[in-house]
Amino acid sequence: MAQALTLTDAQLKRALRYCATRKYTVRDKTILLLAMNTGLRAKEVAALRFGDVFDEEHKPRTQFILSKFQTKGARTRTVFVNKQLAQALAEYQHCTSCTDAAAPLFRSQKGGHFSANTMCQLFLNIFHACGLQGASSHSPRRTFITRLANKGIGVRVLAELAGHSSIAVTQRYIDVNAEQLANAVELL
Repeated sequence: MAQALTLTDAQLKRALRYCATRKYTVRDKTILLLAMNTGLRAKEVAALRFGDVFDEEHKPRTQFILSKFQTKGARTRTVFVNKQLAQALAEYQHCTSCTDAAAPLFRSQKGGHFSANTMCQLFLNIFHACGLQGASSHSPRRTFITRLANKGIGVRVLAELAGHSSIAVTQRYIDVNAEQLANAVELL
């Protein structure tokens, strides 16, 4: 099976511009930025509750814990929130005005939690509409891992951030490209 497309900056911007044309603009943009900046799987994004990501004062947390029930491998893990994501989450919270910690972070059109499948479909719909062939719900996760690897983050740290128990799995996510190879030989 082919691996999901690793997104370039231009492709991510294209997807975010497309989100601005959708009915649920802020929600969809925040979902995409959350996945791109945390490497969460679609299933994990779908399972998030408001209280997981926002504190008692309704401010974005700098980190949060995914329970074993929210992850693929049934292992809890800490997710770290960078400044770009914190800003997007604050904007999202302002637009939703949700205060119920148990409420789904992202509500589907029917008002409840997204299922893992409907979250995957949301990503596919966005990427298909943007003409990003080969992109799937796993593209943000693969892009997250590859971008950090390109910045010199070690595979052990990447495995921890991704929630992988084996660095061999993490290594398969890293997309090697011509720019990386050219930069590597310039280090000599």
